[in-house]
Formats: sequence, C-alpha cells, structure tokens
Amino acid sequence: MTESQQELEKGPTGRRRGRGARERILGASQRLFREQGINRTGMDQLCAAAEVSKRTAYQHFASKDELVAEYLRRFDPSVLSGVFDRDDLTPREQLLAVFDIPPTTPLCPYIAAAVELHDPQHPASRYAREYKQAVAARLTDAARRAGAADPEQLGEQLALLIDGAAARTRVLDADAFPTAAAIAAVLVDNAIPAPATASAGRRQEQASR
Repeated sequence: MTESQQELEKGPTGRRRGRGARERILGASQRLFREQGINRTGMDQLCAAAEVSKRTAYQHFASKDELVAEYLRRFDPSVLSGVFDRDDLTPREQLLAVFDIPPTTPLCPYIAAAVELHDPQHPASRYAREYKQAVAARLTDAARRAGAADPEQLGEQLALLIDGAAARTRVLDADAFPTAAAIAAVLVDNAIPAPATASAGRRQEQASR
C-alpha cells in the first residue's frame, strides 16, 4: 500500500478507519445534534468529531439526510420496549410507567428534528412521524389489554400528554413529567375500571342473577 493510500484509510486525526467508523459517526451525530441542533452541525464538524474523513462518512451514509434519519432510529428502535415488554407490569401499570422519565432527559429528539427540519418529506421527518404513530399504537394496545372502553382515544390522549410534557420541560427547563403523570393517572382511572371495582362489579352482577 502506498503512502497516499494509507492516508485515505485514515481519518483527519490519523486514526485508522474500520468497522468502528460508522459507530463513531453515529456517536458524534448523537452528541452534536442534541447539543447544537441538526442544521447547525455541518459534515466537516461531524467528521472531525468522529475522527473520520468525509470520504469515509459518505461511504457509510449517502447523505446527511440519511445520517439524520439513522440518528433518530438509534434512540428507541423497539418503541418503548423498556416499558411495554416488561412482564412485571400489568397493562395498566405500563400506561403509567411511560411517564417515569428522568428529569435530565432532554426534549424528545423526534419532536426536535421535525420542528427544526421544516420538511415533512425529509427522511427524518417521516421517521419521526412513524415513530410517534407507533408510540400511540403501543399505548392503544396496552389500553386495550387493560380493559379500556375506548383504547384508541386513551392511547392518543396519553401520547399527546407525553409530547406536551417533553416540550414544556424543554421550554421551561423544569420537569413537567410528574404533573403529566398525575394527569395520566386520572385519564387511566376514568377510562379503565380499577381492578377492585371491576371485581366488585362482577360479584354484584353474579349475585343478582
């Protein structure tokens, strides 16, 4: 291998590129996009932070748009699996657990990307839209399994509440999720009979037969 070929195999600071280049690019994008925004982060800065050449970056991602979309996919590819796939929680408890978010969690990256890009056809905007629809669908499924009379309505209400709490937390720099959790509890209580109440109702119905 010639000296010039060796240089092409290295990033701007001399680190040899390889299998780790893609992860370094995604790691740098996750940090920079969250800290300073998507539009303010150029590919030159991103490549410098990831210690790869622009040629290497474009070998892994055909465009910045493609990188932004992949950046969003990495946040929660299974759609809140940490809540909805837990066997130790009932469906009712899952609906409330989605509001148990650490106060240090920043504004939802999907909202931030959609607001900043201003392009509903951008790959990242489409992915953000699909993700939000998937969250509402998972909430609706849990509401149905919990016995809600109108699970679609409850799912949409809770999805809206999550997004509102995330935006308010960012704007006011104060954790809005405890308040959102209290509102969610009221919505869930109104939509789904409490276990004890449901059991009592069944006993009363059987006794009247």
